Amino acid sequence: MAGPGERQALLRGRGRWAQRMPGCIRGAAFLPALLVSWSSSAFVVPYVIAVLEGHVEPLFPYISDTGAKPPESGIFGFMINGSAILGAVTMYIRYLIVKKQNEITGFISSWCNLSALTIGLLGCIGMGIVASFQELTVPAVHDGGALVAFLFGTFYITFQTVISYKSSPQWTTPCLCHIRLFLSVITSLAILPMIACASLISITKIDWNPGEKDYVYHFVSAFCEWTVAFGFVFFFLTFINDFQRVTVRITTELHENL
Repeated sequence: MAGPGERQALLRGRGRWAQRMPGCIRGAAFLPALLVSWSSSAFVVPYVIAVLEGHVEPLFPYISDTGAKPPESGIFGFMINGSAILGAVTMYIRYLIVKKQNEITGFISSWCNLSALTIGLLGCIGMGIVASFQELTVPAVHDGGALVAFLFGTFYITFQTVISYKSSPQWTTPCLCHIRLFLSVITSLAILPMIACASLISITKIDWNPGEKDYVYHFVSAFCEWTVAFGFVFFFLTFINDFQRVTVRITTELHENL
């Protein structure tokens, strides 16, 4: 058994070690950091492969277009499913953080936090549908999943922006609130022309060229889609600071058979 002096020295050593850790892995910050890096790769890697294979044009294809044909389709499906799982875990931990903070200061009603989590999880289910049902194979299901993912994702970050302002300045800095507001506004503005222009496209195809019918609608919709997607990515990047201050523990209990 260590004495009081040894325990204090051990705690001081742990504190100094924690201070030297990179911010992105301090506390539970590795979760949003991993989500951001994985999701960015899920968008970029299939895009690069699809362009090199000549399956899509380099200038703003739909994100799903970059995962419509092999070999990039397998990578796209695997990585987007991973993003959906990481997103769901990150949203749940965020829910627990806000719940604990709210127990101390009572800045929002509990239903608001639970509603944000529910909306976010529905968005993750939409991502899973996008990853599992290919665009050219079952376009109706794929497009429905994409619509759910983008709409509920936008609702989620809007909810989180409201929660951030409610918790400021004790739990969230005003600067971080303003950054989240900016990202949620940009995402909300981009999703409207994305849906509107996509609905005006009369054919489903991935090999677009300038001058074709509906190309302008495709270009505007695809540009807005990339804006919305990376709006989500940068929004989750702002969670790193909040997650640095919490620790997630998993406990296991064994019960004897009676």
